[in-house]
Amino acid sequence: MGLRINTNIASQEVQRNLRVSNASQEAEFSKLSSGKRITKSADDAAGLAIAKKLEAETKGLRMATRNANDAISLVQVAEGGLNETSSILTRLRELSIQAGSDTVGEAERGYLSLEYEQLVQEADRISKTTSFNGRPLLQGEGEMLSFQVGAYGGQENMIELDSASTDASAESLGISGTNVRDKSDAIDNLEKIDAAINKVSAFRANFGSIQSRLTSTINNLDVAVVNQESARSRIEDVDVAESTAKLASSQIKNAAGTATLAQANALGNSALRLIG
Repeated sequence: MGLRINTNIASQEVQRNLRVSNASQEAEFSKLSSGKRITKSADDAAGLAIAKKLEAETKGLRMATRNANDAISLVQVAEGGLNETSSILTRLRELSIQAGSDTVGEAERGYLSLEYEQLVQEADRISKTTSFNGRPLLQGEGEMLSFQVGAYGGQENMIELDSASTDASAESLGISGTNVRDKSDAIDNLEKIDAAINKVSAFRANFGSIQSRLTSTINNLDVAVVNQESARSRIEDVDVAESTAKLASSQIKNAAGTATLAQANALGNSALRLIG
């Protein structure tokens, strides 16, 4: 090979290799600092598309989990109201039995009836005031409530609760206007109160079944989130061991290239010695 000073081919070749090693080094720095294997679409266009789709689905699943938890809170509010109504009905039954005995005089029945009537009013008040985010739950005037518990649309990703079917008002329970001022009325109340207790128990059973279903839904969503995150991580996240190995290789190449470039740039000096 002849000696030339106008064009240093060796230097240009070394510079090209240096650019490659520098680019590789910068890429590994970017991956390690971000924690991601794919920092731009050029790294893996298909992988990036899949990872972003999985990320969107995972965020949807997390929000669905929040929805399900909020739905459980709603059900618990309604069930809490019914729990107190059950306690009231139990007390009404107790007062009715007490007032149905001749061991109690008319004056005492009047006192018992005062408590009885106040408790009936309280049961009715509970039905009117038990609500969640402004939605009545025990009035029987609500609507079909839908809870979005999936990352996609469709009826299969929703759980519904018919709040209109739950009417725990005193009138609906059949205890409105009842009292224990008379012994016969007190005895007659027992059948009405037993029917009311059964009705409230049915309401509570319905809420309990919905809550159990929502709990299972949350457990399933939690598993789905973990699996989705695992799949996305394998595609998008950087393997630190592999990336650091590539970085070390690039740094060695870069150091070697820099030293070689100095020698390549000095090749023209040999031709100058022939001139002088």
